[in-house]
Amino acid sequence: MLSISDLQVAFKTRRGEVDAVKGISFELAKGERLGIVGESGSGKSVTSYALMRILDAGGRIKAGEAIYGGVDLKRASETAMRDIRGREISMIFQNPRAALNPIRKVGHQIEDVLIQHGQAIRSDARKKAIAALKAVKINNASARYEAYPFELSGGMCQRIVIAIALACDPKLLIADEPTTGLDITTQKAVMDLVDELVKARGMSSILITHDLGLASQYCDRIVVMKDGLIVEAGNPIEIFTNPKHPYTNKLVDATPRRGATIRSLLPEEERKPLAARQMGDTPLLEIKGLEKTYHGKSGPVRAVKGISFTVKAGESLGLVGESGCGKSTTSSMIVRLLDVSGGEILYRGEDIGKMPALAFARNPLRSKIQMVFQDATDSLNPRHTARQSIAEPLKRLKGMHGEALNARIEELAALTGLPEHLLDRFPHQLSGGQKARVGIARAIAPDPDLLILDEPTAALDVSIQAVVLNLLADLRAKLNMSYIFVSHDLNVVRLLCDSVVVMKDGEIVEAGSVEAVMDNPTNPYTRALIAAAPHAPDRKSAA
Repeated sequence: MLSISDLQVAFKTRRGEVDAVKGISFELAKGERLGIVGESGSGKSVTSYALMRILDAGGRIKAGEAIYGGVDLKRASETAMRDIRGREISMIFQNPRAALNPIRKVGHQIEDVLIQHGQAIRSDARKKAIAALKAVKINNASARYEAYPFELSGGMCQRIVIAIALACDPKLLIADEPTTGLDITTQKAVMDLVDELVKARGMSSILITHDLGLASQYCDRIVVMKDGLIVEAGNPIEIFTNPKHPYTNKLVDATPRRGATIRSLLPEEERKPLAARQMGDTPLLEIKGLEKTYHGKSGPVRAVKGISFTVKAGESLGLVGESGCGKSTTSSMIVRLLDVSGGEILYRGEDIGKMPALAFARNPLRSKIQMVFQDATDSLNPRHTARQSIAEPLKRLKGMHGEALNARIEELAALTGLPEHLLDRFPHQLSGGQKARVGIARAIAPDPDLLILDEPTAALDVSIQAVVLNLLADLRAKLNMSYIFVSHDLNVVRLLCDSVVVMKDGEIVEAGSVEAVMDNPTNPYTRALIAAAPHAPDRKSAA
């Protein structure tokens, strides 16, 4: 169906032309599910944009061929490409909210595609658009037809994007990181839906992802890309059990899976012994009957419904559950960014929950509870250098200035593995992993006892995630901190946490040690979460 031969893609920049794809070749058969995996900057998405001819203004197909059904996509006219896009080749983009028009009803956006490709006329477009919504298993499709994207959840927006992509019954579907930012059960639901529709319609598909576990479950063949080149290709079992290229081996090792340890995620030469850590018996933090109620237009909404748990000194507790379960609301109340509606937050026996959030900002205890936010980019001031971002809590909470301040910043950079020459760079000049290190350095700057980590590795490549997780494990031992690790990735929670609390609809449905909850869950919801986690083939068992 598709034949790519020596494809090269380049971009014009201020420093000259940059080669993003450097001569790759592969074929896709009818009905085949191909996975393209690799880290950010490897050329995965650029390859798909080149096939669709939707490269940025500075990008061009430099050389090579891309033949689809006998048509040379490189030389096809723009008129021909408009007909091919949507009707023959369709794409699910990484960010569904960015892919949808925010001021246009979702039903009308599906109609636009149908009418553009002659699949509907005005009189029957609504009926066909609703049918497209039903095809992606959206309940009450007639009502959803009238909704705007901002009225829908992330998972629902992704289903709308899938409905648009499949509306004209294309022969090839390209899915570019279709589950980024989705919680684990929504991720499984979306991928199962895409897989079911692809098989039912006899389509071919290309899944672009940095999650090897996901690719192994939903692809027949995997292509591994690095720096614009294909370094390895094969079926998922071959890739996982016997990777031949060092880069593939690094990616496989860095993929969290059952039986792995925090150090086994790193390359062998970097696996230093973990420092010994101590976990006390006395509680550092006690949550008792914690509640949060929001007052909306349709009445009160109970986001957190009287939950209770304890974090010991030196303990790492995982807080897991789907989007909307109350994880982030709970962590925001603990760090005193939100006022509580009821219950107690006892830090070393003192109820800090009764203090208004604004007043707590000036309390000496403010420095003892810090937070690492989910999006390292959005949580850093774009006009501040890394040095200025790390300095801010030291100035505000510790009153540090001058040489003492600079010495502490350099000490924190060394602790978090941030090279000193990067301290004077702005966020846009740093990689995702480097920005994550700045966020961690800023959080640990005032010597906290408790660090709340809100999905700190959600948007990172697997090898960068492995480095950040190992950094967090080392810092916890060195500084004797306690963690509350908020995540929907159960494989990561298993590696980093001692205990786990599972939340659903604002309530705790199960809690206990990581081993007890993960290996022998008693609640059906916990079992569903564990079943939904992508499981990469284990080298030993697969071999």
